[in-house]
Amino acid sequence: MFHHKLWLLGQVRFGNLRRFEPLDDMFGWDTGTVIDRYYMEDFLAKYSKDIQGEVMEVGHDMYTVKFGGDRVTKSDVVHYVEGNPQATIVADLSNAANIPSNSFDCIIIVQTLQMIYDVKAAVKELYRILKQGGVVLATTNGTSKVGLFLGVDDWGTFWHMTAQSSRMMFEENFGSDAVSIQPYGNLIACVAFLHGMNVEDLTKKEINYVDQRYEVIIGIRATKPLNNE
Repeated sequence: MFHHKLWLLGQVRFGNLRRFEPLDDMFGWDTGTVIDRYYMEDFLAKYSKDIQGEVMEVGHDMYTVKFGGDRVTKSDVVHYVEGNPQATIVADLSNAANIPSNSFDCIIIVQTLQMIYDVKAAVKELYRILKQGGVVLATTNGTSKVGLFLGVDDWGTFWHMTAQSSRMMFEENFGSDAVSIQPYGNLIACVAFLHGMNVEDLTKKEINYVDQRYEVIIGIRATKPLNNE
């Protein structure tokens, strides 16, 4: 199939985007609403009723508090290494033998899976430590720059996921009927995110339109079946 170009060679004007470095190398954290965080919070808000009972969140308890509120009876924070003052658990989620099985009603793990090398082992561990009927709410990168996460740790970036790979990975443990996937993003949002532009730089249509060919992040909801150890 041949496609007719909608422009002539040399006529495209990149303007401020014709550059090797992004407009903001820190994703626009200091200038407005960060695009992947907007999508992430939309996903967590959609499934906020799942955030209840005994909840574990990775890195901090920000979203446990924001979206769980008084539905949460116990809050734990897991971190990969010592030194996080909020952490109640120090564990490698790809081999978290120190966390008992069937411990949590909800696990919040946002923008983290891409920083775990043995990510399939981590998903298996999430399944193990979740209570029967419990829910994992996860988000992970689709399109993003490669490198340190905000320069504050040495986890780095190992993977960029897709809706398809995320679904297959979680279905291997939770089963096909227990996993739902929500991609976020489109071509405009991807370009804006890579340049560190903010949600406020885009129209509502530009930020909310979903084109799975250009995923900024992927939201994953997985439920551990009842009566299944």
